[in-house]
Amino acid sequence: MSNGSPGPTPGFLVWRLANKWRVAVDRAVAPLGLTHAQYSLVASLYGMQRTGERPNQRQLADHTGLEALYVSKLARALEAAGLVERARDPRDPRAVRIALTEQGQTVARQAIAVVQDLLQRLLEPLGGLDAARTRAFTDELTTLLDVPLDPSA
Repeated sequence: MSNGSPGPTPGFLVWRLANKWRVAVDRAVAPLGLTHAQYSLVASLYGMQRTGERPNQRQLADHTGLEALYVSKLARALEAAGLVERARDPRDPRAVRIALTEQGQTVARQAIAVVQDLLQRLLEPLGGLDAARTRAFTDELTTLLDVPLDPSA
């Protein structure tokens, strides 16, 4: 809470909502053997591969907003589960490219469907996934996410 506001601050509400949704996604994808963070990677990879991309870990980190070291850790766990393949980039031996396996593609499709259903329920107070209020909410969140963070400020 701030001194000028009688209620919670926007930052507190965003944090609470992010935690609430993370827990909901964790529970929804757990039967598929995924965590929310792992879901973020496989769903992102699924979308990127559909457009012909085979990202490296840094590109996937930039896409998801996760730290590169965390993406590496998640990718190793997903590789051990047979959901992704990791290979050195022939053009840059320091970079590791990541791709979904066939099993990973199947799990990704299932997880995306589960999360889409969950999002429909979570966004019902705004009218659902396709509602004007949801689009406006998404636009506002995108605006905030597009502002670069200045760690010294």
